[in-house]
Amino acid sequence: MLNIVLVEPEIPQNCGNIARTCAATGCRLHLIRPLGFDISEKAVRRAGLDYWHMVEVLDYDSLEDFFRKNDVQEMWCLSTKAPRCYVEAEFHDGCYLFFGKETKGLPESFLAEHYEQCVRIPMKAEARSLNLSNAVAITVYEALRQISFPGLQDFGKMRT
Repeated sequence: MLNIVLVEPEIPQNCGNIARTCAATGCRLHLIRPLGFDISEKAVRRAGLDYWHMVEVLDYDSLEDFFRKNDVQEMWCLSTKAPRCYVEAEFHDGCYLFFGKETKGLPESFLAEHYEQCVRIPMKAEARSLNLSNAVAITVYEALRQISFPGLQDFGKMRT
């Protein structure tokens, strides 16, 4: 199982799309506060997120709280400022993929502390960044490809 860590996400639609990716792939979703939206059961029901029950969602008061409660053996930090491409990373089952908030990305001090674990998704120089939910989906599927899509249906091998 992969672990998706959203640090201070701001846009509820992005979190909803990421949660749907987690539901479809079996990833665990970790949310680091503050959040720019409500994830109470009532708010989720009102938003019509009928797949929310399929996602293991854990939330934390801070990055420090997250690291106190999780034994992170492998992590990758996605950033437009990273030194290498995400396909150069070797992903393993159980790794943690960190993504920052939509307006600022991951904190600079966090990126500096984990510089060797920072990777980026290639894009045109004049583009500011990809949408957060798209960046998560791209990275998750590359990680899953590397670990042979555990527990997922392989439609390419189905008979017609």
